[in-house]
Amino acid sequence: MKVGIADTTFSRVDMGKVAIAELRANSSVVIERYTVPGVKDLPVACKKLIEEYKCDICMALGMPGGKDKDKLCAHEASQGLIMCQLMTNTHILEVFVHEDEAENDKELTWLAEQRTREHAINLIKLMRPGTLEREAGTGQRQGFADAGAARMK
Repeated sequence: MKVGIADTTFSRVDMGKVAIAELRANSSVVIERYTVPGVKDLPVACKKLIEEYKCDICMALGMPGGKDKDKLCAHEASQGLIMCQLMTNTHILEVFVHEDEAENDKELTWLAEQRTREHAINLIKLMRPGTLEREAGTGQRQGFADAGAARMK
């Protein structure tokens, strides 16, 4: 399998490096990395990774800012990534960490690294059909604590 890693220079944490390290520690995939300026550039980066670099699956890593215009840009990037998935019939795991999810740089770095690692593991599971089915309905969250399954009282 060939995995595409699309990341940005706008991010304040090298999420691409984290994803690659986690993938290498837990699988034997071939990795292609494509770095772009910002989140709105990620859809074409993933499309190029899929079509030109022949990747079987991708991760799109980004860190939108905390302002309203940054949230709008993240939404637009998400729509582009969804369109790219549908156009190529290929999974793209969107891994965004918004700057306002953390109160300080230490927490932001921890969250970006943790969420990226957990999504890298999800990518590996996604490449192994049936693996994620065991976790269906369990309230998994990437970065922060899992929510757990809903319980009837």
